Amino acid sequence: MSSTRSDPVHGVRSPYLVERMAGFGTTIFAEMSALAAATGSVNLGQGFPDSDGPPALVEAAIAAIRAGDNQYPPGIGIAPLREAVAEHQERFWGLRFDPDTEVLVTAGATEAIAATLLALLEVDDEVITFEPYYDSYAAGIALAGGQRRCVTLRPPDYSFSFDALRAAVTPRTKLVLLNSPHNPTGKVFTREELEAIATLCVEHDLIAVTDEVYEHLVYDGRVHIPLATLPGMRDRTVTISSAGKSFSMTGWKTGWVCARPELVAAVRTVKQFLTYVHGAPFQHAAAAGLRLPDDYFEGLALDMAAKRDLLAGGLADAGFTVFPSAGTYFVTVDIRPLGETDGLAFCRSLPARCGVVAVPTVVFYDDVDAGAPLVRFMFGKRREVLEEAVVRLKGLAS
Repeated sequence: MSSTRSDPVHGVRSPYLVERMAGFGTTIFAEMSALAAATGSVNLGQGFPDSDGPPALVEAAIAAIRAGDNQYPPGIGIAPLREAVAEHQERFWGLRFDPDTEVLVTAGATEAIAATLLALLEVDDEVITFEPYYDSYAAGIALAGGQRRCVTLRPPDYSFSFDALRAAVTPRTKLVLLNSPHNPTGKVFTREELEAIATLCVEHDLIAVTDEVYEHLVYDGRVHIPLATLPGMRDRTVTISSAGKSFSMTGWKTGWVCARPELVAAVRTVKQFLTYVHGAPFQHAAAAGLRLPDDYFEGLALDMAAKRDLLAGGLADAGFTVFPSAGTYFVTVDIRPLGETDGLAFCRSLPARCGVVAVPTVVFYDDVDAGAPLVRFMFGKRREVLEEAVVRLKGLAS
């Protein structure tokens, strides 16, 4: 029997774990949230809000439960939600999808991404993605037996080299995995950047998989541009989103896939053997959310932008170099002005030093040197929680 091995970030791992998953122990989010609970710290690490979203969604879920909608829903998702997703895509982005053949409901965006990668990748197929990457991307690629090739986003604006993007393509490249608005950096990809990605996909006949869960959390007059809206991309893009971030109901894990019928059929074939289906009452609630008026989505973005400014100002006062955040729940900082260089060690020590928890972004990089001094803070909390965090962080600058 093999001996137990250790991972430098996540600690001891099981000797029974398959080799391709050797680098994936307990997620950094679970580790930091446990540390927050153990120390009574303000948790600005894991990306979930600390207040519920619109009451109308809560009431819709309760009504569905009371109406007896508590058994297996259809494998592709309930018709009201699929129709609401299709309406939403046309209403906001001008994209038309057939709710019966081009929309699939999933157990959150994470399952949608995993099912898509498992459906579309053969062993050793390559995936181009951007680092820092959300950790489930690396895990999903590994589960599918694929290989990732990373293009690095460079602060302060997290731009990337178009030459590096082109150089990442090989004969084994199968797809591009894109997250915009981007977790953990807060970057919103520009039209010029998206056009470069689209051109690459068309030239090399690549599939694009886009994670757009923060599509309504975009600030300062910037605009989210779905990659599928660009020329040549509608029928080669698997567009993924969810209700969790737009409606502050992350625990409901209700997501969806939009793509041409052949791509949806491939993803559905895999998805049915993962969770099979997803909670019916929450699907009704998500449908209600997607049909909320425009002022809800506008108000959400304005509220989050104000919270971003509050936290970013406190982080700057504490001595960090704060990078601009154009979207998402997150703002990233450089810890080197504080005399620190190791983001992982810094985040593990931060609760004892000032009672705040953050996430080291180095765990989202293949290029460890690029990510080592960078840390992510989450601002999607109640204002009083952020104000308390800012007070606590001031101790770092003294």
